[in-house]
Amino acid sequence: RVLFRSDGQVKRLVDYAMKLEGLPRHSSTHAAGVVIGDRPLSQLVPLYRDPRSDMPVTQFDMKYVEGAGLVKFDFLGLKTLSVLKKAVVLLAKRGVAIDLDTLAWDDEAVYDLLQRGDTVGVFQLESEGMRKTLSAVRPTNFGDIIALVSLSRPGPMDNIPLFGRRKNGQEVIEYPHDKLAGILGETYGIFVYQEQVMQAAQILAGYSLGDADLLRRAMGKKIKAEMDQQRARFVEGCEKISNIPASKANELFDLIDKFAGYGFNKSHAAAYALLAYQTAWLKAHYPAEFYAASMAYDIHLTDKLAVFVDDQRRMGLTVLPPDINASEADFSVEPVEGEGKLAFAVRYALGGLKGVGEKAMEQLVEERDAHGPFKDLDDFADRIEPRLLNRRQLESLAAAGAFDGIHADRSGVHAAAETILSVAASAAEARQSGQGGLFGGEETPHADVRIPTHESWSNSDRMAQEKDAFGFYFSAHPVDRFRHISQAKGARSYGSLCTDPPAAGEGGRTNALMAALVEDVRWRDTRRGGRYISGTFSDSSGQFQASCFDEDACKAIEELAQAGECGLFTVELDRQPGEETPRVTIRGMQPFRQIAGNTRLELWLDVMDATAVPLVAGLLADCRGGRSKVGLRARMADGAIIRMLLGRDFALDTDLVEKIVVIPGISGHHLHAPKPPHLALVS
Repeated sequence: RVLFRSDGQVKRLVDYAMKLEGLPRHSSTHAAGVVIGDRPLSQLVPLYRDPRSDMPVTQFDMKYVEGAGLVKFDFLGLKTLSVLKKAVVLLAKRGVAIDLDTLAWDDEAVYDLLQRGDTVGVFQLESEGMRKTLSAVRPTNFGDIIALVSLSRPGPMDNIPLFGRRKNGQEVIEYPHDKLAGILGETYGIFVYQEQVMQAAQILAGYSLGDADLLRRAMGKKIKAEMDQQRARFVEGCEKISNIPASKANELFDLIDKFAGYGFNKSHAAAYALLAYQTAWLKAHYPAEFYAASMAYDIHLTDKLAVFVDDQRRMGLTVLPPDINASEADFSVEPVEGEGKLAFAVRYALGGLKGVGEKAMEQLVEERDAHGPFKDLDDFADRIEPRLLNRRQLESLAAAGAFDGIHADRSGVHAAAETILSVAASAAEARQSGQGGLFGGEETPHADVRIPTHESWSNSDRMAQEKDAFGFYFSAHPVDRFRHISQAKGARSYGSLCTDPPAAGEGGRTNALMAALVEDVRWRDTRRGGRYISGTFSDSSGQFQASCFDEDACKAIEELAQAGECGLFTVELDRQPGEETPRVTIRGMQPFRQIAGNTRLELWLDVMDATAVPLVAGLLADCRGGRSKVGLRARMADGAIIRMLLGRDFALDTDLVEKIVVIPGISGHHLHAPKPPHLALVS
């Protein structure tokens, strides 16, 4: 204030600021808003053209546009519509014609799926909170889906527990007034929709539906003068139409006012519920096409693709790996043999791999479809257009296993990426120049791809390369390397623990042992000022969230996260009735590398070629001083199997085992950690 009075520049600045205050700070366009007039809009409202768009835009905002007499619509473009269309097209390819507009509304499979909360990918119903809500409320009809879509927003969601209890007969349904039973019956006595607010005013106080809409708008704006006017009219109407005393009428007005603030438009919710039902129906009856279509429209979202893959495997469905001779550029569906009958599975898209590019894969698939499958790397290099591919793309395809069908050595194909491109360029140049044989009657010389000298990938290398290509662990998970230890210790997967019913007593809490990879941790503060970590963990059954409050364990878990390593976790699971997944709290942990060094292992190697034996001996030479047993098994000419124990004092770890089992001449192996013998008291 002193500067304003004494400094002219400050006064000028504040004066300008006062004039600018309250004005729009920038021009923006509503993503879905469209206005319609009875003549060219330039004759009705001022327009401007955004330099980033060809579409003219009104300078009035949505409120002033309506005041100027224009009709405003919101046209929402939903990806789900494209997903549904894609699924129908995929089904048509195998001769199944589906009309989603004629589905029955009482399909038991759909409601079973919803009640299980098995709604990953289902429109409007896939969030973790919504899945818990579905398990608790257990919808049995289409009206329940409309209501849950409407209630699952900040504010109205506080009524979801009451809605569920009343629906399932755990609480008596009560109505604010007997005359409202007809309009609130479908929502068990709870105001959910804007239409119910309007109907209540019509029934109780004699409003017309047009006036009732003005009442609803007034309640939404909370303008006191307008609200006082509406209250007086409502109370008067209740006394005149329904013989309701003023005190009760005021209570009803306050109740309606409370719900009107966040009541949802039922017609809007019904349209959303329709799409939710249709996607749930596809998932229940044709899961392969449902997942392929869903993944096709999230092809660049690695996190979403990982969720879909995990969800399919949790449901017992097969996800086929990418293959240059079987995959399309987009996600597709293939028949597979399953449990003695024909089933269908999603084939992973070549274009779904990181750094590959859909356009290049489309042209690769066109070449394959036009001239037949690629026979080997030579044939591949001979036929591809080298200008469409680069080294990074070939490496990603190799790391994902897309060449496994024509060359099983992934590390070899990965190392040969530059060679393949060089040979492909030479072959393409020869084709273009029309070079032939000496007598002009022979074909262009074929490509010859030679795999350079390279180091074979261990299982951990293979998984790391896969993660780089997919963006997540696809065919195996790092925790699988320690399966022999986790099984011996009695550890369980997160997926199997989720299928257990809530524990009786102890507040629904149970203890368990889990093997998991620490993917990410975040430090958080408790209400009392303490610190704990909340992290993302995963095993072969999927991802899960867990918290830890023990300071020493927190630090050790953070170290595992930084190193990207796995551990064995003692956890407490808290799963209440109606909740889809348990809450996981870590009580203690051990890194697997530490456990492996103290665990007695048994490794038996199947030997096909005697040249493998000295190579095995060389790797084991400096690994004495442990507690593990290593032996060889070989089949003789007469079919007899001989066993030879190499020793019982080897210090084995997972990395050493991985190096041994990939030695040429080793055809197989068996690794396990013997469980300690059970002790019994003898009397």
